[in-house]
Amino acid sequence: MPLKHPLNQHPQRAALHNEIHARPPQALTVPLAISHVVMLCDARQREASRAHVAVLLRDLHLPMPDPQSSHFRMDVGQFHIRWELHTEFVSWTFMRPLATQPLGEQAPAPALAAVPQDWLAGLPGQCLSSLHVWVLPLEAASSATVVKHMLLEDTLVASSVAGGEAELYTDFAIHADGFSRMVLLAGDLSPRRLGRLVQRLLEIETYRMAALLGLPAAREATQVLSSAERELAELASAIRSATRNDEPLLLDRLTKLAGEVESQHAATHSRFSASVAYFELVDKRIADINESVLPGMQTVGEFMDRRLTPARSTCEWATRRQDALSQRVSRISSLLRTRVEIEQQQSSQALLATMNSRQDLQLKLQSTVEGLSVAAITYYIVGLVSYLAKGASKVGWPWSAESTAAVAIPLVGLGVWWSLRRLHQQFFKG
Repeated sequence: MPLKHPLNQHPQRAALHNEIHARPPQALTVPLAISHVVMLCDARQREASRAHVAVLLRDLHLPMPDPQSSHFRMDVGQFHIRWELHTEFVSWTFMRPLATQPLGEQAPAPALAAVPQDWLAGLPGQCLSSLHVWVLPLEAASSATVVKHMLLEDTLVASSVAGGEAELYTDFAIHADGFSRMVLLAGDLSPRRLGRLVQRLLEIETYRMAALLGLPAAREATQVLSSAERELAELASAIRSATRNDEPLLLDRLTKLAGEVESQHAATHSRFSASVAYFELVDKRIADINESVLPGMQTVGEFMDRRLTPARSTCEWATRRQDALSQRVSRISSLLRTRVEIEQQQSSQALLATMNSRQDLQLKLQSTVEGLSVAAITYYIVGLVSYLAKGASKVGWPWSAESTAAVAIPLVGLGVWWSLRRLHQQFFKG
C-alpha cells in the first residue's frame, strides 16, 4: 500500500490539478444529432442556469448535479445533456442518436426535438449562438444531397477534416428555426476522436460569436474616438495661440476630454481583450480540426480568415486608437501644464524682484530713520547732560552747562551711532 506523505498541501492543489481534466470530450458514435445553444448571461443568470438544470433533473427523478461544478453531463433518457458554465456565457449541448438510414428528402430531426420545449424556453440569458449538428456516416450521403436538403448552396463551406477521415459541411447561415447548421460525414473515426472533433466544431462556432461581441463596441468606440480626436486637434491648435487668460479654460477642457477618453477606454478594454482571446481560440480550434481542401470548396479556415479579419482588425484598430489618443491627451496635458507652470514661475520671479526692490527702499528708509534716531537720542542725552552740568556747577563743576553740552554732543552722538550699528549687525547676522 503506497504511503501518503505528510506534506503541507496547497489549498487549491486538487482544483488546479483537475483543471486539465475539465470539460473533457466524450466518446461519440455515428449517427448522431446534436443541438448546441450558447446563452449570454450575467452572474445572476449563470447561477440561475444551474438551478434550471436541477429543475429538469428533478422532473425526471434524476440525481442533482454538484452545486459547485462548472460543467455537467448526463443521459436523461431520450437525449443526453451537457451543461458548461463559462465566464460570460453558459453553453447547453443536447445529443441523441439517429436511426441508421440513408439521408432522405428532409434533414433528420434535430436533437432539440426531444427536449421539453417549455423547459427549453426558460433558459436564462440571451441566445448568442444556436447550432444543429448532424454526424452521419460518410457513406450515408453525398455532398450534393447534403447541400440540397440541409444547407444553402450560395454560402456553402466544406472541407476534409481529421486528416481526411471526415468531411465537414456548413453554410454559416441562420435558418428559419433560428439555428445554424453543420453536417459532419464521419468515416473510420474512433468514438473518442469523433468526440474531440465535434467538441472543436462546437467551440469554433461558440468562440466565433463571442469574439464578435467586440465589434459593436469597436464601432461605437470609433465614433467617440473620432469626436475626441477632433476636440484634441482643436485644443492643440488653440494652445499655440492662447494667452495667459485663456490657459485655465483650455486646461479645463483638456481635463474633461481626458476623463471622457479614459472612461471610454475603461468601459471597452475588457471587451476588446476578451475578443482578442476568443479570436485566438477560434484560430487554435480551426488548426485542431486539421482541414484539407475539397475540390472546388472553400475551407472553414479560409472562410474565417476572410470574413473575421475585418472584424478582428476593427477591434484591434479601436484598441490602438484608444491607446494612442490617451497618450496624446497626456502629452498635450503635460505640455499645457508645463507652460502654465513656467508662466507661474515667471510671475513669481517678477514678484520676488518687486519685493527685493521694496526691501531696498525699506532699508534706505530704515537707514534714514536710524540717522534721525541717532540725532534724537543724542539730543535727549545731551539735554540730560546739560541739566546735570547745571546742577553740578553749584558744587564746583568748572564748566558751564553750555560748554559741557557742547563737549558731550560728539561723544554722545558717536556712542549712540556705534550702539545702533552694532545692534543692526547682530540682528542681520542672527
